Amino acid sequence: MDRRRWLLVPFLLLVMGIANAQSEPTRLEVGYMPILPVAQLFVLENAGWADGADLALELTRFSSGPAMVQAMASGELDVMYFGIGPAMVARSRGMPVTVLASSIREQIGLVARGELATAFDRADGDAAEAIAAFTRETGERPRIATFPQGSVPDTVLRHWLIEQLGIGTDAVEIVSMGADRVQQALLARAVDGASILEPILTTVRDRLPGARVVARAPEMLPGQPGAVLAAREQVLADHPDALQRLVELHVRATTMLENEPVAAAPHVREFVGKRLIPLETVEAALQSPASNYAADPHGIREGTQRMHDFQIGQGSLTQAVDLDALFETRLYDQVDAAE
Repeated sequence: MDRRRWLLVPFLLLVMGIANAQSEPTRLEVGYMPILPVAQLFVLENAGWADGADLALELTRFSSGPAMVQAMASGELDVMYFGIGPAMVARSRGMPVTVLASSIREQIGLVARGELATAFDRADGDAAEAIAAFTRETGERPRIATFPQGSVPDTVLRHWLIEQLGIGTDAVEIVSMGADRVQQALLARAVDGASILEPILTTVRDRLPGARVVARAPEMLPGQPGAVLAAREQVLADHPDALQRLVELHVRATTMLENEPVAAAPHVREFVGKRLIPLETVEAALQSPASNYAADPHGIREGTQRMHDFQIGQGSLTQAVDLDALFETRLYDQVDAAE
């Protein structure tokens, strides 16, 4: 009997090792920006859903989507929560990134302060005249802050000036900077406005008397796609089940953001504004017209084509992108079919 017991030891150790290996959560390096368009990540992580799905998410914060593209190029990231613009830029540079789900659409707004806001008030909805009047009266072009070129907020601003208003980008001075700096520049009155997203839109309106949103995404770039959940193709090949679970959680978080924004707000606040933004501001931002959460990647396909063609014309994309290769919808379709 003793000899049989000793013979069983290697077998039991092997079984225990396999069981432990199977119970180890899948580790994913996730890049994100501390902005509301990627609020699904904040909900699923802070609520503990990722742990319950055997996912160990290692989060790295970035100031802009283009900065995330640089990190991805060096192999630092597995999953990215960033704008569709940087995703296309990455793909055009030969980086094997694929979009698994949408996060939000039509989330950009142009917030104006000071004399620019006053000019918009007097122009009675004529944005081109408001910008021209500001320049005539101050002797300077309006300074408009936004994210770096190639980002969604920058692309939407340029599309609005060129395609919608017909006045071109030279009518304003576009100032590129990261998310934290955009809000700081507005509150310090260093810029006259910003093409930006939540929670900056709500925060600036709350803290700057007279500041208001003078244009929103539907009039700036109709059907504008926004942030997405994306992954490197090799990660999808190596960990399809893990990414399937992540997409499931993403869809679940989207539903919560759509239907229970107040309940989602505490989770989101842990990641935005370095927790210095009042909870009430986050609640208001999640319910603003710019918070159009949507997980279905099919819903942003047409808008992505429109943005792609515009960026090609502007030179933000140096090469055309095969959008059929950029989008990988099978994981989302499986989740959608199971609901």
